[in-house]
Amino acid sequence: MDNKINELVPEVKYTAKDFASDLDVKWCPGCGDYSILAQVQRTSPDFGEKRENMVWVSGIGCSSRFPYYMNTYGFHGIHGRAAAIATGVKLANPKLQVWVATGDGDMLSIGGNHFIHACRKNINMKILMFNNRIYGLTKGQYSPTSEKGMITKSSPYGTVDFPFNPIKLATGSGATFVARSLDRDPKHLQEVISKAAKHKGLAFIEVFQNCPIFNDGVYFPLTEKETKADNVIFLEHGKPLLFGANKDKGIKLDGLDPVIIDLNDGKHSVNDCWVHDEFDDNPTRVFLLARFTDISGFPTPIGVFRQFNKPTYDEEYVKQIAQIKEKKGVGTYEKLMLSNHTWEVN
Repeated sequence: MDNKINELVPEVKYTAKDFASDLDVKWCPGCGDYSILAQVQRTSPDFGEKRENMVWVSGIGCSSRFPYYMNTYGFHGIHGRAAAIATGVKLANPKLQVWVATGDGDMLSIGGNHFIHACRKNINMKILMFNNRIYGLTKGQYSPTSEKGMITKSSPYGTVDFPFNPIKLATGSGATFVARSLDRDPKHLQEVISKAAKHKGLAFIEVFQNCPIFNDGVYFPLTEKETKADNVIFLEHGKPLLFGANKDKGIKLDGLDPVIIDLNDGKHSVNDCWVHDEFDDNPTRVFLLARFTDISGFPTPIGVFRQFNKPTYDEEYVKQIAQIKEKKGVGTYEKLMLSNHTWEVN
């Protein structure tokens, strides 16, 4: 009987409009958040989930308005707690597909501890971190990813802090899917989001996002037509690391040191180039790739740095509870409160 009923239920076919809420989207004109929202809404129909099984969680910041604009369930949390709240949502109902929308300040400053432990535990959720290298909502203070020496309202003589490298942090903390994309490359961003949606485990995507008010143009060398080819290197599984307008520059490894080579110098060929393996068991190459943004003159890697599989925390948690119930039976509140290890205070 159940099978017959299921056969009568039509398969849900969504469009991007189905994931757009009826609220007016309110970000500053020119903000990169508009593009990120659009790409998420365009790819959401392909996630393989019903809207009622999807949840968007956020903390505080410009990016954290995101749940309001998605026609799914959502939770607008407090500053820095998005990863912790999302973890609770996933454990309470493991069948849900849980997404986090956050910023570099929200996730890597007050939320840093929650972030690294979500990665370590490998919670099966997806984190989109909008990185504009500034605090936008609170009007332009430097953030954990702001470049050293950056002059802001909270560092009028230039910040003396060294910035976080989010790719290194996520990889070192144990995230099983680590990627980066650009707000101004819609097609690429859609591809990365779709891959993250299919991944089982903690998927982290850093999205370079322009803040036109407080940090305008910080990523223009990576996004503008005239400069992009020489400053961006696309990571494609099984393909050599090439960049430049004519793909005539490459990256080779000299031991553990990446080196830029000229394919027109008569000394090198594409066969000398480092071939990207996003399924590499060894994370060492991810750290080498992540260093590119720290080395002057190197192109910025965009794409999936690495993905691999290991048991998720929520999967192991549910399994453990089932095993204990099978062994000891279903517990009660009374048994818990009146069991051993209790004492009276007179």
